[in-house]
Amino acid sequence: MLTAPAAIAFLLMLLAPTLATIALAFTDYELGAPALNWIGLENFAELLQDRGVAIALRNTILYVAIVAPASVLGGLALALLIEAGTRGRAAFRAVFFLPVVSLPVAMAAAWQYLLHPTIGPLNAALRAIGIAGPNWLSSSDTVLISLAAIGVWENIGFNLVLFLAGLTAIPRELYAAAEVDGASRAWDRFRLVTWPLLGPTTLFVVTITMTRAVRVFDSVAVLTQGGPNKASEVLLYAMYEEGFTYFRLGYSAAITLVFLAIVLALVWLQTRVMERRIHYV
Repeated sequence: MLTAPAAIAFLLMLLAPTLATIALAFTDYELGAPALNWIGLENFAELLQDRGVAIALRNTILYVAIVAPASVLGGLALALLIEAGTRGRAAFRAVFFLPVVSLPVAMAAAWQYLLHPTIGPLNAALRAIGIAGPNWLSSSDTVLISLAAIGVWENIGFNLVLFLAGLTAIPRELYAAAEVDGASRAWDRFRLVTWPLLGPTTLFVVTITMTRAVRVFDSVAVLTQGGPNKASEVLLYAMYEEGFTYFRLGYSAAITLVFLAIVLALVWLQTRVMERRIHYV
């Protein structure tokens, strides 16, 4: 009786849509069509030959390869700097955490202004020192890098808070003991004490960051719509476009299953690799 509300919510909001997506992936269903046909693996066969999906997959991998390491290392570096300081910790936490609690669409609009090729402050600053700034969001050469920079800005504050929580859980006596044993330099204390004991936190941060990076959608939808020439199209946007622009829900569901398989594979891989190096206390 007590678990019934949670069980019903889980069934209606998570399990049922997931099962419906799996079923639709094997059909030719189009939005608004009165009927659907079972076509087996034809959607997945089309995926293997779809150049647009291949480009979206490549862009997603490149985006994750930039955002995940930069967000994790940047969050750790900022957490160490804030933890080492004595004043202004709360203010720094609030400033860096602000992107996490801000509306993604509103922040994307602000970035659209900042990166504007003519009136944007970034290119204006570059012009002031004699550098011609590029069309950050309109050039195939810079659009994915620009979106990745926005992604790092969005994730680094969240990782900062998680790392700060992990740092505060490390007993201060261990640092004193390490210094007595000869670890007089800050780097030695970090390598011998901080980093090993941050293992569980690091595993969680890496998992969350990878998942958030793979799920990028808002900034792409607002700023570039996958352009120019699909240079910024990612898997989630390709899935959305197939389902709600071309109304091919069956094919969109197939892309969704591939996306979910990639996320699960990434989580499994990093968990298997990092679990062996984690020291739990």
